[in-house]
Amino acid sequence: MTKVAILIDGGYFLKRLPTICPQIDSSDADAVVNQAINRLVGSHLDQRNKLACAQEARSLLYRVFYYDASPYKNKEHRPISRQAVNYAKTDKAQFRLELFEQLRRRPSTALRLGKVYRYRGWVLKEAPQKRLISREITVDDLTDADFALGLRQKAVDMRIGVDIASLALKRQVDTIILVAGDADFLPATKLARREGVTVILDPLWQQVAPELFEHIDGLTSGFPRPTPNASREKGTA
Repeated sequence: MTKVAILIDGGYFLKRLPTICPQIDSSDADAVVNQAINRLVGSHLDQRNKLACAQEARSLLYRVFYYDASPYKNKEHRPISRQAVNYAKTDKAQFRLELFEQLRRRPSTALRLGKVYRYRGWVLKEAPQKRLISREITVDDLTDADFALGLRQKAVDMRIGVDIASLALKRQVDTIILVAGDADFLPATKLARREGVTVILDPLWQQVAPELFEHIDGLTSGFPRPTPNASREKGTA
């Protein structure tokens, strides 16, 4: 029987969610898991079952792999006011932790977490940079909101690549559906295809780099195309 693995780049998925599913509250972990992710997985299995013709589309699922990074949990002081911020208590951190806990409890789901680390200090955002350069404002006009802490994910892409390679080399699946939007995983997808595994990309209706098409077996989507007036994307990293 055909077996399908669905690999979801969590950071990318959460960034696209307000655009592709504006009716779902992307800040509600329960809604993200039980509505958005469940719908995404079910849609992909239904599509693959048009070829496999299994009695139950769900029987095709080998596992859902969800990749993200554990939230930053250290304490920092804001650059202007010097107000203390406990990043472990922020809404974004609490949302991620609740999301991860719900995913851990789902059957046939594997959670793969990298880390977020502080690679530089507070960074002035692009918009206030331009206003400073054009002399619309001065340094004295800057506020805490004009800065972002320099954070970076580590080992998330590596985990995706390792799993693609492992699934292919161990012949655990026939099809890999990769929910992502960049070319970072090309070496792994090339290996998987050489091993006879079908690799399908779901970029969630985002345009992808032309070089990707040479190393995948097609594009698909687990959601309908968003309407032009869909909610604008909101960064969640």
